[in-house]
Amino acid sequence: ARDKLIKKKWKLSEQNLNFIKIVDDENTQIDKNIFLFTETQAKAILELRLHRLTALEQKNIHKEYKNLIISIKAFYEVLEDPNKLQSVIKTELLEVREQYADPRRTEIVEDLTDLTMEDLIPQEDLVVTLSHGGYAKAQPLATYQAQHRGGRGRAATKVKDEDFIDKVFVANSHDTLLCFSSRGKVYWLKVYQLPQAGPGARGRPIVNLLPLDKEERINTLLPIKDYDKDKFVLFATSHGTVKKTPLEAFSKPRASGIIAIELRENDRLIGAGITDGQQDLMLFSSSGKAIKFSEKDVRAMGRTAAGVRGLRLGGENDMVISLCIPEGEMILTATEHGYGKRTALEDFPCQGRGGKGVIAIQVSGRNGPVVGAVQVTEQDEVMLISSNGTLVRIATSEISVIGRNTQGVRLIKLSDKDRLVGLERIEILSEQDSVN
Repeated sequence: ARDKLIKKKWKLSEQNLNFIKIVDDENTQIDKNIFLFTETQAKAILELRLHRLTALEQKNIHKEYKNLIISIKAFYEVLEDPNKLQSVIKTELLEVREQYADPRRTEIVEDLTDLTMEDLIPQEDLVVTLSHGGYAKAQPLATYQAQHRGGRGRAATKVKDEDFIDKVFVANSHDTLLCFSSRGKVYWLKVYQLPQAGPGARGRPIVNLLPLDKEERINTLLPIKDYDKDKFVLFATSHGTVKKTPLEAFSKPRASGIIAIELRENDRLIGAGITDGQQDLMLFSSSGKAIKFSEKDVRAMGRTAAGVRGLRLGGENDMVISLCIPEGEMILTATEHGYGKRTALEDFPCQGRGGKGVIAIQVSGRNGPVVGAVQVTEQDEVMLISSNGTLVRIATSEISVIGRNTQGVRLIKLSDKDRLVGLERIEILSEQDSVN
């Protein structure tokens, strides 16, 4: 009854009762702490605050409006008076200079370098291969995983039965390939321009990548990073001519290629290599002769020069069939009738340029003329190519090591009408190349 009387007297609604604390002791004494906000009181407070806020906001808006009018007037005065405009610009620039007066972090240059497609190609190491049949391609070096010591390596690609890989090397995708042809011309290719394919693909005929003439064949690929002034390109022709040209002479590529060495009638380029001006050279002839001399005996000359005599040939049918820049352990020679041998490199004395050379292998009725000479190691393999298209792959370790003035041993058994026409070292990516 007492609670009902309190509620009736204060006309309290349950929604506006914020807090009521009643403590009733044993003697029916009531200690009341009542905090009440009636609906009327709440509305009055809210209306009072909103009124004040609204008035304040109106005052601020009027003030901001007056300030904007003043600013706009000042801006018009500046824009209409060139002297005031120049003064404002000067003042603001001085303030900027003072605020950001730290040393320049960028360099201002006059030259403007355009971004090329090459700049968008990532640099990576690729394995470049060229088959005997003229198929070229590039594939990521990661394809070749390191093998345990003593492994035979991994073939650079799979090719048809009548073809094989005779050139393979690792180059950066931005490296330049100097492509020397049998006609004495040089063409340029960037490594990234080669078709990229896996080990199971043949690649693309290089004749489709370069503007080669009919019967013109690329017989040497030289990868370079820079046109080093201290490097040279050493050439050798079938007529026994050699020429040394500074590498920087080939630093201006042309789409149609340029003359690398001037060839006489019926002469052809048989090989080229990069040298440092201090190396030895070896030329091998079809008559079984070989000459080794220092490249210091060959003066540097321009692109269109014909060169100088490297080996004096023995007769009308004699020709240079191979150029070597000695770095290996052995020289493997092979003859037309399928005979050959390995000979230690140290067995070939160093002579003067232009001589007749020494016997590399005896040319006889049994042997026939020499068809090829390559540098090999104990771990290499070679491919023998016959006139009827037969290919025989053998390990060099199975070929006897004998002296220069000997006939050699049988390498391949040929039919009466067949003959050996070529000898090529088979390139296999070694464990060291795989890791590097």
